[in-house]
Amino acid sequence: MFLNKIPMRIENLIFLAKGKRSEVYTGKLNGKKVAVKISKRAKIESKWLRLLNKHKIGPKLIKTEKNKMIYEFVEGKRIGECLKNKNIKEIIRKVLEQCRILDKLKIDKKELVNPYKHILVNKKKVVMIDFERCHKVKKGKNVTQFGEYLMRNKLVDRKKFTKLLKDYKKNQIGKNFKKILLFFS
Repeated sequence: MFLNKIPMRIENLIFLAKGKRSEVYTGKLNGKKVAVKISKRAKIESKWLRLLNKHKIGPKLIKTEKNKMIYEFVEGKRIGECLKNKNIKEIIRKVLEQCRILDKLKIDKKELVNPYKHILVNKKKVVMIDFERCHKVKKGKNVTQFGEYLMRNKLVDRKKFTKLLKDYKKNQIGKNFKKILLFFS
């Protein structure tokens, strides 16, 4: 459907996935694997991704053209597949650190209560993807939303962790965030 609108310099284009508002393809651009996302919200999402790339969040944005964006393809497993991983505490800390940056920037990602499709994990890094629903807020809540996900999946002691999240929600200072990170030491 959208293939004729994708730049011809992308080789070996293959359909990857379809979401509610988009289609994603993979291909090669100058020898590197890339993702091509076709969406009416591509310009909006690329604006967020451009900002977040400055903070080392998200896949590296390469180019945006009208209703499509091209970014580096991220290999990895979805976070839900990694919950039994022996390095799960390290993975959780990395996600929480990205959530904290989003909170400081007053950006709500809107997908972190159920981030199954929105966080990819590989040996080198943890990468959040899909920023088309992001929006500015007065007070970020990404850390607490991801915390809810952790509790729902029984990865933390609910009673102890709830207190840490409430303290952070009430006062999003570094000290309260560090207590959350220490919980996963």
